[in-house]
Amino acid sequence: MIKLTVLYPNTPELKFDKAYYIKEHGQLLKDLLGDAIRSSDVNMGLSGANPNTPAPYVVIANIIFESLESFQESFGANAEKILGDLPNFTNVKPEVQISEIM
Repeated sequence: MIKLTVLYPNTPELKFDKAYYIKEHGQLLKDLLGDAIRSSDVNMGLSGANPNTPAPYVVIANIIFESLESFQESFGANAEKILGDLPNFTNVKPEVQISEIM
């Protein structure tokens, strides 16, 4: 299994439309990636290690794929549309990590 993790840094100049991200961007991913998505979750940052510090990431999203090939075929074929939607909900560049689930 492969996990795509997308982390949106919580910067001072951050603009992030959580409602759009969940409803519109989430639906876009479902429409484009379909059955290639095995599971997914979205984590909204509340705080850092100390309760009075801001979360280092405003949102962390994970999408699980069966294999690297499945990820590459589904996401790769639609990357332009997916990445093109980012300006509709944020002004920060996300950090991305692809991991093998052990």
